[in-house]
Amino acid sequence: MEFSIRKATKEDYESVSFLFRQVHELHVSERPDLYKENSTPVTQETFNSQLADEKQHIFVATIEKEIVGVIVMEEVNIAENPFVNERKILLINSICTATAHQKKGIGKRMMKYAFDFGKNLNADSIELNVLENNQNAIEFYQSIGMTTKSRKMEFRFN
Repeated sequence: MEFSIRKATKEDYESVSFLFRQVHELHVSERPDLYKENSTPVTQETFNSQLADEKQHIFVATIEKEIVGVIVMEEVNIAENPFVNERKILLINSICTATAHQKKGIGKRMMKYAFDFGKNLNADSIELNVLENNQNAIEFYQSIGMTTKSRKMEFRFN
């Protein structure tokens, strides 16, 4: 199966909104206390503003003309202060492969693309957040060499 990765355009919104919805529905099912049901988690206006922002980067994976994956990244500069060193991070805000196309190497290839993109930006690291109970995602990220940097903990009252 041949697929390619390219920069997203405004015309891709309808196809990628389906993928954003797929990710959001997973989050809602795992943590309904945090995430609200929403059929449009990313509006066209938000998507367009992300495309226009020079610090944000959206790429899509395609098979022929069908969009089967999306990755949304953001350059984050951490200023040096008395506690931390200055760093440049490429933050992955979202990555999704369409359910029908999972386990075919698309996610791995999008992440390799992100790693190469981050190196070209001279980023110090690539980071992302993953829900603790999303074991499939954790295993995927570990399989491509990512490690746990920190853990956010909570005590829920309800």
